[in-house]
This record gives sequence, structure tokens and C-alpha cells, in this order.
Amino acid sequence: MTKSALPDRATDRPRVGLHILPSSMTVLAICAGLTSIKYALDGQPHLAMALIAAAAILDGLDGRVARILDAESRMGAEIDSLADAVDFGVAPAVVIYVTLLSTQPAGWIVVLLYAVCVVLRLARFNTLLDDATLPAYTREFFVGMPAPAGAITLLGLLAAKLQFGEGWWTSQWFTCAWVVGTSMMLVSRIPMRKMHAVAVPPHLAAVLLAVLALVAAAAFLFPYVLVLVLIVAYLCTIPFSIRSQRWVAAHPEAWEDAPKERRAARRAIRRAQPSRRPGVRRIRRPNGQSMARLRLRKPGR
Repeated sequence: MTKSALPDRATDRPRVGLHILPSSMTVLAICAGLTSIKYALDGQPHLAMALIAAAAILDGLDGRVARILDAESRMGAEIDSLADAVDFGVAPAVVIYVTLLSTQPAGWIVVLLYAVCVVLRLARFNTLLDDATLPAYTREFFVGMPAPAGAITLLGLLAAKLQFGEGWWTSQWFTCAWVVGTSMMLVSRIPMRKMHAVAVPPHLAAVLLAVLALVAAAAFLFPYVLVLVLIVAYLCTIPFSIRSQRWVAAHPEAWEDAPKERRAARRAIRRAQPSRRPGVRRIRRPNGQSMARLRLRKPGR
């Protein structure tokens, strides 16, 4: 072995170690999800919620870290999918059942429905990833509520109980309806915008950083209120995602454009038709003549 080959081996060692970092984060997420069940059984729901939130953060980072390190693999994708089923399907279902529905006859049925819907949603997601016939713009939208968002939405019931105590939000009918509604959102066909597809204008970067600072402070001071606010804010974005997806689908010429270029095209269309509303046709009077001069009768006369 020559001396010139020694530096190459030295530089390869840290790269091999970094390649297992994404999978290590996924394994940690699985451990966090399973440990949340243990704390729920021990009567410590606040720790159970914190661990599921930690699993959601790790789930959001492992894929990005894999792309940055060029460490994407088929095995890593399969581990990530199984981790999502455990962290956002099984763990939240068991936590909600233990803390809110253990005494309700229909409790186990609705949490089973939720866990099954999470698995079905993940299976559909993996299938759509392998579909090369879909237009490019579909990569910017989830089909149905993503599994991490579904888990946080489900745990909103527990956050409300820990923050406000017992109330109508912990009643059997509302809890079961909330779980069923979340399950249906997971398997629905509603388009939901992916976070990485949202572009922040440069002049709003300082505002975004300030908001992140407020969120970080609220996570320590008012964690349960923050969870509820995030759920409401996320649900409020759904109509905008539907509107955006429908507009892009109706304009094939914009399928390959960046989000910034699409927004500019939409603004140009609105400026070109400022007074036009969908489904409403404006009737203009010739030369500004009134109804009387046109010999038209008003309704009811």
C-alpha cells in the first residue's frame, strides 16, 4: 500500500459513519414512539406527548439529512415507513386509548380504525412515490393528511385535557368523533401542501425567524396551548391547499414552473380580470343607459 492511498482511506471513514446517521435517527424515533406507550401506561401523559412530538421532529429531519449526505437507500425508506406506522399510528392510538377511552365501550374500536387508516395512508404514499406518470406538481402536495400531522391532531384531545381539565372535549361522543374524523382525513383525497414546497419571500425571513422564536418560547411555557394552536392553524390551511392544487391542475402550462412563478401567473390573471367572479356574469348597459331608458321593467312590476 502506498502512502498516497492512506489519506483516501482516512477521508472515507467519517463518510461511512455519517451514512448511518439518517437510519439512526429513524431508530431513535421508533424508540421514542414505543417509550411514549410506556409513559402513558405509567400515568404520565405529558411525557408520552413529548416523546411523540420528538418522534415527529426526527421523522421530519431524517429524510432531509439522508438527502444532504447522499445516504438515501431502499432499506432506509422501508425503515422510515415502518417507523411512521409505529410512531404515528400505534403509539398515538394506544396513548389516547389509555388516557381517554379505556372506560368507553367504543374506545378500542375507534383507535383501531385510526391505526389502520395510518397504515393505509402510508401504503398509498409509498405507491404514489413509485408512480412516474403523475405530473410534477403533485410532488408538492400530500394526498390526505400526513401521518405526523394526524398524530398531532389526535393528541390535541389529550392536550386540551391537560390544559383545561375535564369538559365536553373529553366526553365520549366528542372524543370518538374526533378520532374518526382524524382517521377519515388520513385516508381522504384532500390535497395538503408539503412544507418544503412553501417558499418564503426574502423580505419575510426576519418575520419568520421572529415567529420561530415565539414558537420555541411557547413550547416551554405553554406547550399544550401551542399544540392546539398548531392544529387549528394547520386545519385552516386546507382550503388554501385545495384552491392551489385545483388552480395548478387547471393550468398545465404551469406544471413545470416553480411556486414563485405560479404565484406571479395567478396574480397576473387576477389583475387581468379584477371584477370577474366564478359563476357570476356581469351585464353591462350600453352607453351607460338606465333601465328606464332601455324600457326594462324592474322585477315585481
